[in-house]
Amino acid sequence: MSEIEIKNAIIKSVSITTEHGLLDVYIHLNYGGLCQSFGGWVLYLPKSFDHHELKSVAGHHIFRCMEIAGVTSWDQMAGKTIRVKCSWDKVNAIGHIVKDDWYNPTEEFKEISDET
Repeated sequence: MSEIEIKNAIIKSVSITTEHGLLDVYIHLNYGGLCQSFGGWVLYLPKSFDHHELKSVAGHHIFRCMEIAGVTSWDQMAGKTIRVKCSWDKVNAIGHIVKDDWYNPTEEFKEISDET
């Protein structure tokens, strides 16, 4: 077992990904030539997983935005085309450009807000 040290590090980059079908975040660190990443915690399991539960509003929101944009990393969203259901003062839902998949947070979080 290696000894734990305290070091200074520069955050080289950050990523929010769904590369493995679940939501994960990483902080990529640089110790001055040596690099390492901090993360690897499952933040959200989508409905396709047997153990899916809507416990994380933040995780669900980030995952659904990425799913609608058709990306596996948050930073890939810039420049993607999506559909939008909106009025002059509010975007109510976003949708995938080709698939009939809409994300409306008010509807998807209704069961959580009804419980509180």
